[in-house]
Amino acid sequence: MDHIEAGRYWNENAEVWTQLVREGYDLYRDKLNTPAFLASLPDVRGLDGLDLGCGEGHNTRLLAERGARMTAIDISEAFIAHARAAEAATPLGISYQVASAVELPFADRSVDFVTAFMSLMEFPETERALAEARRVLRPGGFLQFSIEHPCFSTPHRRQLRDANGMTYAVEVGGYFERPHAAIEEWIFGAAPAERRAGMRKFRIPRFPRPLHEWVNLLVEVGFTIERMEEPAPSEATVREVPYIQDASVVPYFLHLRVRRDA
Repeated sequence: MDHIEAGRYWNENAEVWTQLVREGYDLYRDKLNTPAFLASLPDVRGLDGLDLGCGEGHNTRLLAERGARMTAIDISEAFIAHARAAEAATPLGISYQVASAVELPFADRSVDFVTAFMSLMEFPETERALAEARRVLRPGGFLQFSIEHPCFSTPHRRQLRDANGMTYAVEVGGYFERPHAAIEEWIFGAAPAERRAGMRKFRIPRFPRPLHEWVNLLVEVGFTIERMEEPAPSEATVREVPYIQDASVVPYFLHLRVRRDA
């Protein structure tokens, strides 16, 4: 599978995905992953930014609200249509384009920073996407991205729960397995059953890599690793949103910031 075929899966997911995330059912994103990402993001006010795999544009809009001049791309025409509609309704100066992160239609050294919220693990040609991100960065610019944590997003994963239904451990296995393109099928469990009834489950291609491969790819492409985070919800957040309690047992997400040398 290449990035074009993977993009077709995401284009098919786009309508239901957009509906449910805009109704607030992606609790791990809204209550944990994106807030943690933004908390560690350097000041982007007045900078030229590029968001890779922007989906319906939620996170790109948050970056624009922080004062960045944003361009965003996604390989899915349906996602870009939704993102452009949101921009038309509430203009933030964002330019949305249909494009692949593996073949960026931008000049060398044309942006100050690149972001990728939970998208880089969905490109089979990861090394090309990283090289493209570095190519378009100005000297001293940074790439910050989030991915599923390689150590805990394995082919086998099972939550172990106590008598009260609370997760106390996560069983993982198959860490070193490399399925050519695993297709996961799921839908946001936080959405009520009656809302999900009749909706087509997402079909999401995954291209798992162990942690050492991610680190080595970043170094080989020419980045300097600057920061790493493994976000977990606070006790207050778990009390507010018990649904994401399991993310306090093991890290589900990995955030990395890397920089192109000046």
